[in-house]
Amino acid sequence: MFDNYINQIQVSTKIGEFFRFGIVGLIATAIHYGIYYGLQWFINITVAYSIGYLISFLCNFFLTSYFTFQSKPTFSKLMGMGGAHLVNYSLQVFLLNLFVYLGCSATIAPLPVFCIAVPVNFILVRFVFKRKK
Repeated sequence: MFDNYINQIQVSTKIGEFFRFGIVGLIATAIHYGIYYGLQWFINITVAYSIGYLISFLCNFFLTSYFTFQSKPTFSKLMGMGGAHLVNYSLQVFLLNLFVYLGCSATIAPLPVFCIAVPVNFILVRFVFKRKK
């Protein structure tokens, strides 16, 4: 009986984390895309994408710490999230350039990239913030 209740709490906690992750992700994605969109008219799209990614990463780290997983940001978590985001960034830049190569507009190409990368990023970041010490 109690095992079922505990499992429901764990599931609702994960759902809550995913919901909060989604909110933070929307904010970070809006920051990232806004910066990319503004810069892509003046500089190389990979450089514009990278600048947007870096700025949104810093915002994302603090929002993820305080809001998504309700924990204090630490240097260890920053490094872990940085590693997760390095994998995610590599995936995103590859996909961005692939979609542009396949004929997708540079203005729209980040949108399908985000659809693929966000779930992958959630799994990686959740591991960093929830791993046992």
